[in-house]
Amino acid sequence: MLAFLATTIFCFVIWLLLTNNGNMWGMDEIFAGIVFSVIAGIVSRKIFVKDMKMANPKRWFMLLAYLPRFFYEMAKANFDVAYRVITGKIKPGIVKISPGLKNDLSLTILANSITLTPGTLSVDVDDERNLFVHWINVKEEVLEKMPREYKPICSNFPDWARRIGE
Repeated sequence: MLAFLATTIFCFVIWLLLTNNGNMWGMDEIFAGIVFSVIAGIVSRKIFVKDMKMANPKRWFMLLAYLPRFFYEMAKANFDVAYRVITGKIKPGIVKISPGLKNDLSLTILANSITLTPGTLSVDVDDERNLFVHWINVKEEVLEKMPREYKPICSNFPDWARRIGE
């Protein structure tokens, strides 16, 4: 019941933030927000607040602290992909990353961060929690160091995923 309430309240607050256009909310917006928040709370209570991990304000602070680094890496990757498209210097391949993450939440955060960064795509996860990533420019010197050194592919995303999810 606590997970349902926490998820529903969180969804309702997000609803209010997203529907605020500078004026006060109408009764129809508040009613729709309550209905959709209750539905979202029922559907995602076990996903969002599993063992009340994501209800911890420290995790949300860490997630907000992670966003500037993520956007910096995304901008850098955009320029790199644009350069590779213009010059044609592309050597695609699939690379195995062993980030050593212990739970599904942190692995999901890492996989989504990699997929949202241009030039990389999370393809698969095996039983040992290794992540397979399609990379636009596989470098031979990086492959020799794999899976220990994966900074060119995903920077310090695994460290941030560990801080947020574990």
